[in-house]
Amino acid sequence: MQGNDDSLKLENQICFALYVCSKEIIRTMKPFLAKLGLTYTAYIVLLALWEKDHISVNELGNRLYLDSGTLTPLLKKMEKDGFVVRKRSEKDERTVIISLTEKSQAIKADCAANRTKMLCENALATKEGVEILPRLHNLLSFFIKK
Repeated sequence: MQGNDDSLKLENQICFALYVCSKEIIRTMKPFLAKLGLTYTAYIVLLALWEKDHISVNELGNRLYLDSGTLTPLLKKMEKDGFVVRKRSEKDERTVIISLTEKSQAIKADCAANRTKMLCENALATKEGVEILPRLHNLLSFFIKK
């Protein structure tokens, strides 16, 4: 095997750069989210529900690319902490509907106000974010066929 293959250098791996950036963005957000009693995964659940409330666990999992094994324990904890309500659908007992609570609605403005601060701390200017986001969505669509 030849030792000069630059394609295998860690610095040339897109997946590694995305992984580290994601990890560091989440790490930077952690202190703010901890003050609210949220993990990053709970935060993205709220983001999805702020867009569309009263949705099934299945729909929520599809939107967040999370399986039920990850989502169900998280939603149980979020319900215990007062952020969501889980209720069986009246139309189909097998379907669980997730809804926001007053507590989760109350922190929405705080999250919106701190979003800019979190982005600045992550050294990503708004203009750069607007430019990179469509590229990331395009990359995501390559891997996740809907």
